Amino acid sequence: MKELAGRLTALDPDAGAAVQVIAYFDRLAEARAGVEALVRGAAVLSGVPARLVDAERRVRVRVEADGTRRDSDLPPDPAWPSAALVPGGVPALWLERGDAPPSVVDAVILERAAGVVRRVLDRTRGRAPGSGDDDPALVETLLDATAPATARLHAARRLGLDPAAPARALAAPDGRPRVRAASREAGPPEGRAGVGPAVPVLELPRSWAAARVALRFTADGTAHDPGPRVVHAEDLGGLALLADLVPPGAEPPPDVRALEAAAADAPWLLATLHAVTATASLRAAAAEVAVHHSTLQDRLAHAEHLLGWPVRTPQGRLRLHLALTMRRLARP
Repeated sequence: MKELAGRLTALDPDAGAAVQVIAYFDRLAEARAGVEALVRGAAVLSGVPARLVDAERRVRVRVEADGTRRDSDLPPDPAWPSAALVPGGVPALWLERGDAPPSVVDAVILERAAGVVRRVLDRTRGRAPGSGDDDPALVETLLDATAPATARLHAARRLGLDPAAPARALAAPDGRPRVRAASREAGPPEGRAGVGPAVPVLELPRSWAAARVALRFTADGTAHDPGPRVVHAEDLGGLALLADLVPPGAEPPPDVRALEAAAADAPWLLATLHAVTATASLRAAAAEVAVHHSTLQDRLAHAEHLLGWPVRTPQGRLRLHLALTMRRLARP
């Protein structure tokens, strides 16, 4: 498919782009992606906000071009390019493009997205039976605040959750949401994950939103990307406010740029500085990175020279902690 898209692009850019769109939504359908992921795909591919409104099944999802979900109660503009979910039906999926006529690629995005959305809604809103307890569409229904409470409770039971017991939502880098009971027996999740607070089942959309924020504070736990691989939203406190101040992919703040420049000069720097912020003392930090205490002091003196601020004072250590945190938040 990639080779075909490349050849078509050389002959006709629109045709090549259309093939890539088809392949993209085919992959989402194969992965049994949920409604929000499909609308997000339409928005990102088209470069304008996308909106799904299915009044019959009480589904309303709007996603900005940058992938951020931001619902709106304003009615869609009839002039926007749109598609129905069923042949001859009323428009249900729109691309908020009002400054130019729809392109061939827009038409392909709408047609493919609408088709997959229809199958997901049929599967998750009762028109067709689900296929198993591990169905990602059931999870998406459970986390969709716009879905009826009866549909979400049904999804919870199919997923093996007790509707009367608290549960958590988990966010992972692959974008696939997960839910689990908030029992003490539940071990830590595998890999990187943001963990939402324990809430009643019908409040899981709130836990999911918090889990997605917590995910942005996680790291790979490597020398290049040191930091916690699992972050609980309850542990962030006021730090969560930083997520609104540093959007993903935005221009990094000056202290983050200073960190990147310093890390290019000293490969050991990021892991060492993280150890300084994550341990109770410099001796503990030295043990964390397996160096002698005097070696750590030499490294920190070099780091201060590169960064331009002290990292061994309380104020400097706080500034360093914020810089490392904002570095994770600024990732695309």
